[in-house]
Amino acid sequence: MELPRKILIGGGVVSEVGSLVRSLDASATEVAIITGAVVKARAGRECDSSLEKALLKSSWYVVSDASMDTVTRLQNKIADKELDFVIGFGGGRSVDVAKMTAFKIGKPFLSVPTSASHDGISSPFVSVRGTDKPHSVKANTPIGVVADTRLMSRAPPRLLAGGCGDLVAKITAVKDWELGRDEKGEYFGSYAANLAYMSAKIILDESEKLKHKSQFSIRTIVEALISAGVAACIAGSSRPCSGAEHLFSHAVEYVAGPSYGLHGERVGLGTIMMAKLHGLDWEKIAATLEKVGAPTKAKQIGLTDEHVVKALTSAQSLRPDRYTILSKIKLDEKSAHRLAKSTRVI
Repeated sequence: MELPRKILIGGGVVSEVGSLVRSLDASATEVAIITGAVVKARAGRECDSSLEKALLKSSWYVVSDASMDTVTRLQNKIADKELDFVIGFGGGRSVDVAKMTAFKIGKPFLSVPTSASHDGISSPFVSVRGTDKPHSVKANTPIGVVADTRLMSRAPPRLLAGGCGDLVAKITAVKDWELGRDEKGEYFGSYAANLAYMSAKIILDESEKLKHKSQFSIRTIVEALISAGVAACIAGSSRPCSGAEHLFSHAVEYVAGPSYGLHGERVGLGTIMMAKLHGLDWEKIAATLEKVGAPTKAKQIGLTDEHVVKALTSAQSLRPDRYTILSKIKLDEKSAHRLAKSTRVI
């Protein structure tokens, strides 16, 4: 079981990146920072200053997509460097690319997210295009996490709402895991499942407060995302965090393309529909997503009825080894349309 060794959360903690690296490895001399152009321009100087104060050399690499081609290019650029750490500094794309690059070159990874958009900030799993699997794959758990709520407060509100979508998904993910246990004899970790479920429940319980996007909101959401990522670390798989709702999201990317909605937005839509199949209170989930500003209808992220139906009918085929509600209730076009219509997703 691999867990993050140190986690810092709070306003201005990006100024402690250098001292955190030093606390993790007193002999460290050089780090590579993988980021996006906007984040580097907005907050790169503060991060760099922190590293300089800790007497650490740094090299910056700006990425524009999350693909294995990008990971390979970075790997070739930095493989021969005497690096002690790889830092992912930015949104989900930068964190995922940095995590996979660190895994490929065998270096420790430090996660410094600038938006609370998904639980990958603390988990070992990444979602990058171009792998041989149409779903998240395992890399290494971040050795540390630095979550600066002040930086996160500057991110577009849509990203925070997407993080809420990724969190409520744990409700149906855990139900799918229970289904795998009950019907296939699959290992089920009660502690990991309860931790993931608790991360979702706080969004349901606090949605009225979270909609205001205050410092309280950001800290609550980022703590829940980190907890969910830790649940995956404990489970040794993404089971407590990812079920049929995530397969739906991946299927949307194949059917319509990756530009249709954020990860958390697509997952949120999937959660509404999978909750209905599980016999859960899908209307409460939809109301929660609406309160926090996440989409509850496919058209809000540009998806057509046909996209949704095709994604629903093909989702399980992307990962036939993972037993979910879609393995038990096999949808055809007619029943998929009926499900999406009845939950008002279309």
